[in-house]
Amino acid sequence: MDLLFIVRTLARRGLLKPGSPNRVADQLNALRRWGFTLAGELRAAEARDPHRIAIIDEHRGPITYRQLMRRAQRLATALGATRGVGPGVRVGLMCRNHAGLVEAMVACSLLGADAVLVNTALSAPQLAAVAEQQQLRLLLHDREFAPTAAAAACERLDESSVEALLAETPQQRRHEVNRAGRTIVLTSGTTGAPKGARRPTPKGFGPLVSIIDRIPLHVGERILISAPLFHTWGYAALQLALAMRATVVLQRRFEPTATVQAVDTHGCTALFAVPVMLQRLVEAGAVPARPPRITAVSGSALPGGLATLFMNAWGDCLYNLYGSTEASWASIATPADLRRDHRTAGRPPHGTRIAILDPTGRPVARGEIGEIHVGNEMLFEGYTRGPGDPSAADLRGGLLGTGDLGHLDADGLLHVDGRADDMVVSGGENVFPRPLEELLAQLPQVREVAVVGVPDAQYGQRLAAYLVLHPGQTLDADEVREYVRHYLARFSVPRDVHFLPELPRTATGKVIPRLLHPM
Repeated sequence: MDLLFIVRTLARRGLLKPGSPNRVADQLNALRRWGFTLAGELRAAEARDPHRIAIIDEHRGPITYRQLMRRAQRLATALGATRGVGPGVRVGLMCRNHAGLVEAMVACSLLGADAVLVNTALSAPQLAAVAEQQQLRLLLHDREFAPTAAAAACERLDESSVEALLAETPQQRRHEVNRAGRTIVLTSGTTGAPKGARRPTPKGFGPLVSIIDRIPLHVGERILISAPLFHTWGYAALQLALAMRATVVLQRRFEPTATVQAVDTHGCTALFAVPVMLQRLVEAGAVPARPPRITAVSGSALPGGLATLFMNAWGDCLYNLYGSTEASWASIATPADLRRDHRTAGRPPHGTRIAILDPTGRPVARGEIGEIHVGNEMLFEGYTRGPGDPSAADLRGGLLGTGDLGHLDADGLLHVDGRADDMVVSGGENVFPRPLEELLAQLPQVREVAVVGVPDAQYGQRLAAYLVLHPGQTLDADEVREYVRHYLARFSVPRDVHFLPELPRTATGKVIPRLLHPM
């Protein structure tokens, strides 16, 4: 990445503001030793602004960068001395958004251990499979997950046990190594068991600059992270926050009224969320007295029209990042992009390449649909199945296929048309569920919708629509089909129309197709 671009962006966002020479030196030394890991970013932030509030935890209150660093060091000492956690050991973390999870992630990094971020929605059998596959030595979990955690064939510590361990650990002892640990994020598992994807460590300021150039975060922001920290997007938000020496506000559960109250009470200037959370905020009519400058979302597609509805209520503050656990980011849509076309995924940030390729690997013409391929500094290192090197990522000319189909419009904006394995071949026609979902979402009676392909004896496959209606609203299948006939081709008209009380979703709002069942 161009050095001048990096310097200019860092200066624009306040990261090159002069400070105490000693503190600046300590900050740079921390990054030099630990790199751009969570431990390195936290050490650097503590060196520069030790008394700045790092986290506002809804139960523990405000925690400074120095306090957060010292708690993480003590936890590292305790886990290393009493549980044998060290380089290469895998530690599972099954926690909601709170300071204890951050401390545990940093402690693992300080010990050279790999932190495996576990989805809090996993069932006991799924957790047992993850623990075996990832060869977990230890599982740290919130108290509420004790029944599920019992399925993991490894040692387990809940919040109370961790606090007792910290109380027994002398403040002055430190148990650290020179090799920072890695972070493993589990894929969403919408079509099967979740897999572990090992996140790379940024090699410099390039990845940070790529994001803050397009999403205008400044040093010292107050950021409410509502997206789950165990997910790539929530984890990325935490990395950005530590790098920007921000104050992070955390709540264990998302609820629209509580979210708005947190924004107002703590003066949050940024909100990181997933699209389904915005939908709940719009439905609840929840708007802060002073909305944040930045609301950044990722993790799943924005439902039809939601971007416009949200910005009409909260102002033009919405940034939508399209990416995946494996590719990190591919493109970012700014408020201006979303006002131009609410369906767009935006443009690739600086240092990122996008190619739309056909099945033979050749670029398709502008406007044609192909598989989206991405290249950037943060492509995942491969899937993991226990300690050791991960399987290599499957690259094509340095680009990673996302598994999504999309196209570039005349203005160069990326549009995601759906998953490659979601495409339905009905009577020889290639049909994509996304346009039908977008159309049905515009019906005033419809709260949310999912469209999938199902087997058909005559045509091979056909579309099936699953709708959730707003309370008190009515709609029947024939009305839905007649509405679709007015706007789409006949092969897009769903023969099957089902009404559900809710759609099965992951913690980040992705619909789980295998769990869709008609009433």
